[in-house]
Amino acid sequence: MKSKPRLLDKKTTHIVNCVFGKDVVIAGNVTLANCEIGDGVHIFPMCEISGSVIGDGSYIRASFIENSTIGKNNQIGPFARIRPNSTTHDNVKIGNFVEVKNSELHSGVKANHLAYIGDSEIGQNTNIGCGAIFVNYNGRIKQRCKVGKNCFIGSNVNVIAPIEISDGSYICAGTTITDNTEIDDFVIGRVIPTIKAGRAKEYRKED
Repeated sequence: MKSKPRLLDKKTTHIVNCVFGKDVVIAGNVTLANCEIGDGVHIFPMCEISGSVIGDGSYIRASFIENSTIGKNNQIGPFARIRPNSTTHDNVKIGNFVEVKNSELHSGVKANHLAYIGDSEIGQNTNIGCGAIFVNYNGRIKQRCKVGKNCFIGSNVNVIAPIEISDGSYICAGTTITDNTEIDDFVIGRVIPTIKAGRAKEYRKED
């Protein structure tokens, strides 16, 4: 061990075969196995991390990380799940109820809530909105998505693999995208709603 971590609750902390950097803080109800933890990392309660590398200065909150590499100054969780063969670079944010599987997230990527990123590569400083799904499985095979840097993937977007979204592309909320984009493309695909004025009031009377 390079250094000993500060354990806030030794009775509920379980550590097996880990290496720690300096100034690591580990709260209670945490399980660590076969990990390398960098300097200044904070691991909050309800975390389970195995076979992984956690970069300097990262904060992990109530999350599961397995056989993956987390870069420096990441913010992970709460309630995130990082599945095997995933890599995040520096300054990445993965928020509540985001799942990442077999994917690479480059520096500055943000996926703050309720998203699934599977079998994908996400370029620098790309933002992934709430409810975005990278659809990697067609019922027979897994396929990959590649997203360039400085892209915007809006809320409730479905990205259907295999696909390549070029740098600077803007995918509007509610769009299902199936074709590759060119640099700085603006993509919107929505059903135009039908509005029936006053119909809600009459509908309620029918109950």
